Amino acid sequence: MAPVAPKSGDAIFASVDRVNAELFTLTYGAIVRQLLTDLEEVEEVKAARSNNFLVFVMSCCRGYNIGVRLVDEFLAKSNVSRCVDFRETAEVIAKVGFKMFLGVTASVTNWDAEGTTCSIILEDNPLVDFVELPDTCQGLYYCNILSGVIRGALEMVSMKTEVTWLRDMLRGDDVFELQVKLLKQVPEEYPYKDDE
Repeated sequence: MAPVAPKSGDAIFASVDRVNAELFTLTYGAIVRQLLTDLEEVEEVKAARSNNFLVFVMSCCRGYNIGVRLVDEFLAKSNVSRCVDFRETAEVIAKVGFKMFLGVTASVTNWDAEGTTCSIILEDNPLVDFVELPDTCQGLYYCNILSGVIRGALEMVSMKTEVTWLRDMLRGDDVFELQVKLLKQVPEEYPYKDDE
């Protein structure tokens, strides 16, 4: 039997169950707003540099946990086999992963000479529909949850990464740009030995 070919991002997006985009966007906005409200009431915030820093950390941690779980659904529904290298992995995230879960396609650019750092560019981001940041939140990376999702998902496929925002349209930039840096490829460890 011939191996199953991986589905394209468009094919997967057309076949998966989806929630209403506006409901998803507004729910995410409510989560960010609640984080800001909750953190204003916490005593430790007074010692922290700003609420925006704590929201940054909290949303990244939540994104990480989401990414850890999303990778299973991604692998089950996309029929994507093991990627050969980090370059191929970044392309799959941009072309298949973003399309599958957000309905948008991203591009991968700005590779370094070693092939361990790249930028994922989003020209459209459904998470920011209806969003206007107030002056008190101008330092907030509103979509930081995405950096956590990518980091969590890549860690589940044995890639330790650092994901940071370089550009954000909510801050006046022309696109959304995430920098993904491969820190190390973690060797897979098996809990048992075949020779026993």
